[in-house]
Amino acid sequence: MKVAIVHYWLFHMRGGEKVLRALCEMYPQADIFTHVYDPDGVDDVIRARKVTTSFISRLPAARRLYKHYLPLMPYALEQLDLTGYDLILSSEAGPAKGIIPGPDARHVCYCHSPMRYIWDQYHPYRDNAGLLARAAMPLIAHKLRIWDVTSAARVDRFVANSNHVANRITRFWRREADVVFPPVAVQDFAPVPREEQGDYYLLAGELVRYKRPDIAVEAFSRMKRRLVVIGGGEERGSLEKSAGDSVQFLGKVPFAELKHHFARCRGLVFPGEEDFGIIPVEVMASGRPVIAYAKGGALDTIRDRETGLLFEEQSVEGLIAAVEAFEREGLDRLDPAALTAHAARYDEDAFRRGMRAVIDTL
Repeated sequence: MKVAIVHYWLFHMRGGEKVLRALCEMYPQADIFTHVYDPDGVDDVIRARKVTTSFISRLPAARRLYKHYLPLMPYALEQLDLTGYDLILSSEAGPAKGIIPGPDARHVCYCHSPMRYIWDQYHPYRDNAGLLARAAMPLIAHKLRIWDVTSAARVDRFVANSNHVANRITRFWRREADVVFPPVAVQDFAPVPREEQGDYYLLAGELVRYKRPDIAVEAFSRMKRRLVVIGGGEERGSLEKSAGDSVQFLGKVPFAELKHHFARCRGLVFPGEEDFGIIPVEVMASGRPVIAYAKGGALDTIRDRETGLLFEEQSVEGLIAAVEAFEREGLDRLDPAALTAHAARYDEDAFRRGMRAVIDTL
């Protein structure tokens, strides 16, 4: 069977690229198609594949300005020749599913998220864009929405990475989706003895607006409780300026240091609405609980009062109340073995089994 895997762009090894790697391991003979590719940003499994880029990669400064070429990506996808492939697996968070499959090909789309910036997050993205982008977005987004819905008809089966994303697929594309949780390398994490655990909370991930790191920084500054912040991003500068003395920013750290803090924090703080959220699963695999906003992918991964605490109000006050309840109820002393056992449900084998089950029914 000749297999093609289509991914939106390839620069880093984040959640979407870890799914791509798992698909490559399932289909070692597969070829990869993408818009723009930086071999230095990915691991050996992906680098070993044949990678074909769209004409976007040949535009000026494509590796730096690729997001600016978003309006051209639908056209670029449709120029990719996938003739002769029996199975097409598209990995969708930016434009990827809109390829034109051959007449006998089966097309399965693994959807991390319909494009937020043209659907449910359109207005926040536009409000925070620069003057030129804010003026252009209404026309560009309108045309992209039409193409996005039309191209959904080219997919035989949709697979969503969470029930939250499955609901959005139904809402925006009017299609049903199976749910297969993304692969988490839970075997890379482990608890430490209780005497090694620290007295601080942890906030980890990209510091971008929609993840609401501002809520965590302000809440812990007010409470004067220790918060360690790991990650870079566009919000870091403003967050550091507003933070109190109890909040420490480490920036991007090596994997070994990240694992150190996952296993030693009092708990992870997760105030944003995520499509799935791999970091909470990694922290639970490290034997530590999670305090998360009760919306999005967190509802699939966190069991309230069993693996952490879910809070309903996405605000500073809501998070403060959640931290106080977390401590009052002793949830920082949850059994690490139970947390790691729960996290094991999201391992790489579970992902492969789920995807095989979907593909085998085509």
